Amino acid sequence: MQVYADNAATTKTSQVAIQAMMPYFDTIYGNPSSLHSVGQEAKEALESARERVAKCLGCEPREIYFTSGGSEADNQAIISAARIGARKNKKHIISTAFEHHAVLHTLNKLEKEGFEVTLLDVKNGHNITAQQVADAIRPDTCLVTTMYANNEIGSILPIPEIGAVCKQAGIPFHTDAVQAVGHIAINVKEQNIDMLSLSGHKFHGPKGVGALYCRRGLALTNVIEGGAQERGKRAGTENIPAIMGLAAALEDACAHLGENAAKVTAMRDRLIEGLSKIPHCALNGDSVNRLPGNVSFCFEGIEGESLLLLLDMKGVCASSGSACTSGSLDPSHVLLAIGRVHDVAHGSLRLSLCEYNTDEEIDHILTVVPEVVAYLRSISPVWRDLQTGKREYIL
Repeated sequence: MQVYADNAATTKTSQVAIQAMMPYFDTIYGNPSSLHSVGQEAKEALESARERVAKCLGCEPREIYFTSGGSEADNQAIISAARIGARKNKKHIISTAFEHHAVLHTLNKLEKEGFEVTLLDVKNGHNITAQQVADAIRPDTCLVTTMYANNEIGSILPIPEIGAVCKQAGIPFHTDAVQAVGHIAINVKEQNIDMLSLSGHKFHGPKGVGALYCRRGLALTNVIEGGAQERGKRAGTENIPAIMGLAAALEDACAHLGENAAKVTAMRDRLIEGLSKIPHCALNGDSVNRLPGNVSFCFEGIEGESLLLLLDMKGVCASSGSACTSGSLDPSHVLLAIGRVHDVAHGSLRLSLCEYNTDEEIDHILTVVPEVVAYLRSISPVWRDLQTGKREYIL
């Protein structure tokens, strides 16, 4: 049996998305910027996709800009708010210590340009509070940017409350919602979100396409120059097939949000209950406000890389954290941010589920993970030192 449990890295493209894409490869294949009929057919499709995505998010179609993915959308949102702030002599940005690198690296770049960044601590409950945001706001704050839900440990942040704090203070609020869109009900107007990033391949759409919601009245700064596409804010011929796949996948996800979340949450809770029985382990992330499909553990005395390789040999595809940093030998910055020490952070496992997973697959995971952990501990000198008392247990 092969079990795909790495849906936070990417999801299988659904048949709904694939079928939606097909006509735009060989029938409606025009450039939407062309004035002739073939191009205008593509233009009509593009605008219909914009309307459908906007409806899913509770915003206006003209507030949706299609991008190459979540990372580009994050970059454009943050840089745009920073440029607006700089013109008003406001150069302070608030974020969190466990953001995706698409956010953190953009903030690092802005720091080199003279901006000051406050990263909120997430050790308390593996999450932040709206009060932390309120306490960090200064007269020169130009942006608050927090993820909607953490990609590694699954914590869902109090987005409506943070949005309310920012609205009261008159500060733009951006959320990287790549892990949340299609899995959690989101309405940007009701939740006081000014900018939001999403990526199609996280909810069974194609890779290489995403979107940025930007509230009307906020001026976007171009990060890609060269053309007048996306109302002059994102140059490059629109990827119509991928955009149509994204729109179809998002519509489908939102239409089945409740039933999918119920199914996936039940499987998640079974996994958490079962894996918690392994000695000297710890669940990562908010135990209550958690993504439906996220299961993240640290196991003391083992290396996560060996764990993943052996699980793969037993038919379980998993990860130790973000796929964007899988080539790094350093422990996850997310796990370090929530207070895990290096030795423990190295022994991490992330299992991320979707509605395609089955109860039989959960049974398989619950069989093989304890077996692999026990085997790795049996050959680990670190575990031997822990058992003999030469080292003290941390978990």
